[in-house]
Amino acid sequence: MHLSYGDQLLPMEKVLRDPVHDYVYIQHKIILDLINTSEFQRLRRIKQLGTTSLTFHGAEHSRFGHCLGVYEITRRICDMFARNYPSKTPGDGGWDDHERLVALCAALLHDIGHGPYSHTFEHIFHTDHEALTVQILTSPDTEVNQVLRQVSPEFPSQVAAVIQKTYPNPQVVQMISSQIDADRMDYLLRDSYYTGTDYGNFDLTRILRVMKPYQGGITFAMEGMHAVEDYIVSRFQMYMQVYFHPVSRSMEVILDHLLERANELYQNHSINAEATPHMLLPFFNNDFTLHDYLRLDDGVLDTYFNHWRDSKDQILADLATRFLDRRPLKSARLTEQTQSLLPKLQQLIEQAGFDSHYYTATNDSYDLPYDAYDPKMKKPRTQIELMQEDGSLVELSTVSDLVRAITGKVSGDRRFFFPKEMLSDQIDLFNDVNQAFQAHIQNDRLIL
Repeated sequence: MHLSYGDQLLPMEKVLRDPVHDYVYIQHKIILDLINTSEFQRLRRIKQLGTTSLTFHGAEHSRFGHCLGVYEITRRICDMFARNYPSKTPGDGGWDDHERLVALCAALLHDIGHGPYSHTFEHIFHTDHEALTVQILTSPDTEVNQVLRQVSPEFPSQVAAVIQKTYPNPQVVQMISSQIDADRMDYLLRDSYYTGTDYGNFDLTRILRVMKPYQGGITFAMEGMHAVEDYIVSRFQMYMQVYFHPVSRSMEVILDHLLERANELYQNHSINAEATPHMLLPFFNNDFTLHDYLRLDDGVLDTYFNHWRDSKDQILADLATRFLDRRPLKSARLTEQTQSLLPKLQQLIEQAGFDSHYYTATNDSYDLPYDAYDPKMKKPRTQIELMQEDGSLVELSTVSDLVRAITGKVSGDRRFFFPKEMLSDQIDLFNDVNQAFQAHIQNDRLIL
């Protein structure tokens, strides 16, 4: 019997060594073909955590490794569901293993649209990595699309629908995107491993064992509540200790201002010909193609930053040097008491010879560690539900004292960033500022 392309298995499964999952198992020919596409290989050249590697030096891992990890967790979920909860009649809430291929492809490709230093790049050039992911999947010009189309003409759009959360089977969508999904589970474990921290570790094996498909998506057995609690707390700790780290955010501010300055100089025809970032011009002109986008990675930007070290524009040269040589700005938490001092602080920074637009910033980093479903939210979150012995479902925070204590509690802070030189012996201008802010700066956790 001739198997369709999507059903073709490799003669022998291929395994990739992985420091988080031990092995990533590749069984379908389509998965190997997707990994070997130009667009997927590009992810090797994009760091998973961007500027975080300038705080945690081990965090050099890439989006490539993360995407493989999300695929592997999704593969394990599919295996578990197929073995333990197979659908016997249509609509019974069990797992239909015909959905495996679309789930595996969506897991593997979910981050393929990320750009260099992704979130900062998105902010400056108003790109959308999710929309670009969909474009990569559905454009006939990409190798990824050509591979997916071999399954069926509709298959690229079906995989894209999972990313867009419009796919009709909620089980597949929630595997890839929910408050406890393969994406989050992999990045918590992977980021914890590479940053050298323990905050993101949780019992993945146990969580996979207690996952269950049902008519409305994915739920968890009541006896697995403590494993889910552990995951929620791990996520909370990673955001507070790693993702919201003030030094990483400081380097993001410098990167943001560096790209903004280059854009401004280009728009004003003030950038040197030898320093013209030709591969960025489509983005400066807000007229880029998918081909333009896919040519970019972290190394391309770093090369331009090296060119800009020698720019005749002092601000561009200084910001490039600060970024490449890891010279973060200082920061202090903003409170209601210190907010009113910002105009005075910016004035003093100007007096010290710094352009306050490029050398100061306020930066917000907030996250909800867990939030019960609220249909009034702009983007309602899929709540975590537990299945009781009688088959009824209860929302996690209604039965977990631990999760209820942090449900809806916003974590994170708002910080004011300024040049470290303002605290040096040579520049004493901050002495004129309200002593409350001075004390706030000195007492705050300022890690270099």
